[in-house]
Amino acid sequence: MRARREATMKLETFEMERMQSTWENQVRYNLTESGVHPLTVEEIHPQSLGGELLGYSQTSGTSRLRELIATLYHGCGAENVLVTNGAAEANFISTWRVVEPGDTVAVMVPNYMQIWGFARSLGADVKPLWLRAGNGRWAPDLDGLEKTLKGGARLVAVCNPNNPTGAILTDGERKSICDMAARAGAWILADEVYQGAELDSVTTPSFWGHYDRLFVTSGLSKAYGLPGLRVGWVVSSPETIADLWRYKDYTTIGPGTLSDLLARAALGRRPQILERTRRILREQLPIIQAWVSAQAGLFEMIPPRAGAFAYLRYHLDVSSLSLFERLRDEKGVLVVPGRHFEMEHYLRIGFGGERDVLEKGLSLISEVLDDVRAEKV
Repeated sequence: MRARREATMKLETFEMERMQSTWENQVRYNLTESGVHPLTVEEIHPQSLGGELLGYSQTSGTSRLRELIATLYHGCGAENVLVTNGAAEANFISTWRVVEPGDTVAVMVPNYMQIWGFARSLGADVKPLWLRAGNGRWAPDLDGLEKTLKGGARLVAVCNPNNPTGAILTDGERKSICDMAARAGAWILADEVYQGAELDSVTTPSFWGHYDRLFVTSGLSKAYGLPGLRVGWVVSSPETIADLWRYKDYTTIGPGTLSDLLARAALGRRPQILERTRRILREQLPIIQAWVSAQAGLFEMIPPRAGAFAYLRYHLDVSSLSLFERLRDEKGVLVVPGRHFEMEHYLRIGFGGERDVLEKGLSLISEVLDDVRAEKV
């Protein structure tokens, strides 16, 4: 018999996603979410859905949904949009289309590490585009990016606004990234799923319109508080979108019929939904800021400009994974360890959920921190 050949591509375990999927519904205080408390179906579509036929929807997204998404990007039409099952599928098929074994890929770090892991699984040489903390903000290491791209690259992946720091690139930083990518002949994948979740209500400028070889990915999970719809999208040139549709044929084929319908309803109420998100963030960020201040210098925190999370550096001689495990096992509190962002001595704590869950979860974290400090004395 012919020996079974090993598959050439072996997917890395997506540690953060597996952790959340395993534990988020088993703990009492889930502080890992990066979006705000979800909306209900009735809040976005009060009419009955009883008469909706549950047949196959248009696999690229209905024309009306793609038209609504296109209005968010200057000069776009429905032909520039492919609807996906969440921004995760948008990132996946965009990376899949352009990355081949041996390619150099620069990925913003810290970040939601999906593209990092998938590009490495495709055989790419993945390099970090570090965000560095200083002068009260997180800023990209553009000198490091230039060195990475000197020999050429296939893809530069950014997340703007950024998860987990809540940082937003300046116009100059965005232009520099585009210029460097152009010199390297690289594509840019701009994950903009947190656009609309800015605390100052000033919408983050898109990479759209500033570069040609571009994928812009986004969706309704984060800024809109609708993760259960699993509606995302890619915006690119009509030719690239037509090609990406072929890749989608091999993944989820198309969005759910009800998800497409509810996404259209949500985008029709976009201003109200985003104002709700921003109100929640403005009301609840001070809770975690006050808690950090009460920890006697244990944490350093650069306040996020967008997103429902705080990325905290802590000063304890204990790994982030160990601290995560103690919080989970002893107190039923779930946070994201910095290890899942390729950084140690950090925690990401979500503050966009229910207020009482946030306040109780923070008090339980304090109890564990007191225990750890006592053990170190």
